[in-house]
Amino acid sequence: TFKQRWKITPKSWVHGDPRKVAYPTDSFGQFCGQKDTPNENKTILFYFNILKCASPIVLINLQCPTTQLCVSKCPDRFATYIEMQSSYRNYWEYYRQFCKPGFNKPRKSVAQVMRDEDCPSMIIPSRPFLKRCFPDFSTKNGVLTVANKTTFRDGRGKTRNVTDLREAANGINNVLDSRSVGMKIFEDYSTGRISHLQNSTLLSLASFSKGIWHCYWEYHHLHGVPGSDLTVYDIGFQTDFRVYLQLKQTWLTFMILLCIVEVVITLMLIFLRNRIQIAIALLKEGSRAIGYIMSTLFYPVITFILIAICISYWAVTAVFLATSGEPVYKVMADQSLCIYTNMTCYPETFNTTNVTKLCPGAQCTFAFYGGESLYHRYILVLQIINVFVFLWLVNFAIALGQCTLAGAFASYYWAFRKPADIPPCPLFSSFGRAIRYHTGSLAFGSLILAVIQLIRVMLEYLDHKLKGSQNAFAKFLLCCLKCCFWCLEKFLKFINRNAYIMIAMYGKNFCTSARDAFFLLMRNVVRVAVLDKVTDFLLFLGKILVAGGVGVLAFFFFTHKIPAFTQEAPSLNYYWVPLLTVIIGAYLVAHGFFSVYAMCVDTLFLCFCEDLERNDGSTSKPYYMSASLHRILGKKELSPKKLMA
Repeated sequence: TFKQRWKITPKSWVHGDPRKVAYPTDSFGQFCGQKDTPNENKTILFYFNILKCASPIVLINLQCPTTQLCVSKCPDRFATYIEMQSSYRNYWEYYRQFCKPGFNKPRKSVAQVMRDEDCPSMIIPSRPFLKRCFPDFSTKNGVLTVANKTTFRDGRGKTRNVTDLREAANGINNVLDSRSVGMKIFEDYSTGRISHLQNSTLLSLASFSKGIWHCYWEYHHLHGVPGSDLTVYDIGFQTDFRVYLQLKQTWLTFMILLCIVEVVITLMLIFLRNRIQIAIALLKEGSRAIGYIMSTLFYPVITFILIAICISYWAVTAVFLATSGEPVYKVMADQSLCIYTNMTCYPETFNTTNVTKLCPGAQCTFAFYGGESLYHRYILVLQIINVFVFLWLVNFAIALGQCTLAGAFASYYWAFRKPADIPPCPLFSSFGRAIRYHTGSLAFGSLILAVIQLIRVMLEYLDHKLKGSQNAFAKFLLCCLKCCFWCLEKFLKFINRNAYIMIAMYGKNFCTSARDAFFLLMRNVVRVAVLDKVTDFLLFLGKILVAGGVGVLAFFFFTHKIPAFTQEAPSLNYYWVPLLTVIIGAYLVAHGFFSVYAMCVDTLFLCFCEDLERNDGSTSKPYYMSASLHRILGKKELSPKKLMA
């Protein structure tokens, strides 16, 4: 029944275990490093035969077809089980810690031990990475080595080259290189002191002109420098981005892009100057409103906190759902000789089956967490529900912020004498009204938007699954659906935004407010086209200029191009990492502040349209708009009281 299925959801919180994601699991289904278990002090996963691992992705996904064991430390020497047989006792004591628990050199032949994988056929000097033992690769004079050796003996006594180990691991050295890059990036974050950089003021178009001049100067300066005529294709991908700055092609590309942006912005400023003046008038009026209600500038912090809580709840729930399954064991054997390979098995009864007889050396090892019970059949459904709830909550948090800001700015516009008639604590009062009276309307509008977004997510999932398909009609149909639902989402966001403004002004329900807002905008469609989009463009341009200006300053700072800060600038391995962080952070901060301006302008615009329809400028029906806004929008009549103000 539905009630029984609904009870499934909290079960994942009981049986789910996020440690399954954070900690590696050995072949026996045991966590490495789990407290109150024999593996409490064994935090690292060791692979019996690393040569069987096909690729680094296989390693990370724990699908390597070899026994995996939790150990306290990785091996630090080359050794084989055959060599151990003729060694001293202390050598065996060291080797035994990498064997299965309970194995103490029984009377088994070497072939039997290797077949059953009671002990690793060989051990290789390794170091822990991602809580797993990976071979300790290093390069000496351009030669790949492990523990300063280029050759080693495998489990069968055959001499192997270290390059064979690298090829068998299929790029494992690249994973370790990524570790090296990651460590340097972490070092840059620690020493860069990114948090000490503050956002600069809005940069003008002169910043682009300065950038064009600097690119030309660098391009001209590299003329005749050996190697500067190479192209990006010649040098390939380099982790040190300073290499690209030594190429003329890089600076020429930057200069062309900046010139294009400069020309486009200049042309828009020339041909749309009249419309931009109207938009600037609204922005000035919005700035005046925000000046009277300064608390609105800090409301994006509340929205950010609410969205962060929603993301955290979704992530934790998703992890508990994904890890609420039971351990699944698979038969591990030679795929070419055993038909039972990768089939599900049970460790308790595995030795009583015919698999070990038909497939000598086959083992029942842990594969992943899942299950075939009724509960686990609904895991995907529950994950979809979790995503839907996440989208609903995020949209509700955004809607609450829009309605709250709209109510505060509407109280400013409809105050006849500004600021004397503005009610006290307008933001707090608007927030209280939104929570007390408009929660249902906001939830309904958010629900509609969440449904559309969930459909878009599912379409993206289908598109990902059909990438390898050759069905052109299916691809075309899917592309059309994605486009249609994208347009529908944009339209609904526009309708919802204006509906929330009408809700904040008149307190009507969502459907009525959406209808009133839509027809009000349609009656003023010319003004909508002129003001709304131009204002959005100016605000977007402001965000880009802020982020770009901060990025330019950060670039000069990290590259020691500012003499006054040369001593304070840290020496970084990859300065592009903190540079990108500064740019992205500046854009997000600018977006938070400019979103308040955008909501203010939209609210004032709807209030202005409503003011024009309800009032005529007479003494009995005076306009509530300011004199400057009235003048620039072409209205000549103002009430005597308004003129005196």
